[in-house]
Amino acid sequence: MPQNLKSILFACLALTLFMSCGASKRNKVVVKKSRTETSKPTTVEPSSQAEDIIDVALSYEGTRYKYGGTTKKGMDCSGLIYTSFKSKDILMPRTTTDLSSHGDWVDVKKVIPGDLVFFATRKNSRKVNHVGIVTEVSSGDFSFIHASSSRGVMVSKLSDTYWYKAYVQARRVL
Repeated sequence: MPQNLKSILFACLALTLFMSCGASKRNKVVVKKSRTETSKPTTVEPSSQAEDIIDVALSYEGTRYKYGGTTKKGMDCSGLIYTSFKSKDILMPRTTTDLSSHGDWVDVKKVIPGDLVFFATRKNSRKVNHVGIVTEVSSGDFSFIHASSSRGVMVSKLSDTYWYKAYVQARRVL
């Protein structure tokens, strides 16, 4: 194979790996509530098992992004799920694609802490390439922890426009 072609293939592979898990930006626009929603805040408490897994995931907050990473030195989105669940002796698939068919599908309005949420962050694609763990549910919105390729392990909200538009599905494994 010519050296120039090898260089191009290497650059494409590196770009694909870098873009595979996360977002390049985060907007802070909040989705407006409909008139039919009640103004009384509602929260959903996690099970003790979900709470333990969420606590492990939150212990990685601030960890830099690293493709294939599963440690405090670097973490990717599916690695965060794999590592957090493994800490409680629950074996999970290692890739976002495999995780996206694991467990039971859940309506977005019925997610609870500990559920997995999946996103398609590539432009013009609905193929799942990012995953997070629901950490808190309150008043029709939820927060989730994930490993963003641009910001590392962090907590975001579904109501952020970027994540709202990228949302694909939720799955329950607990």
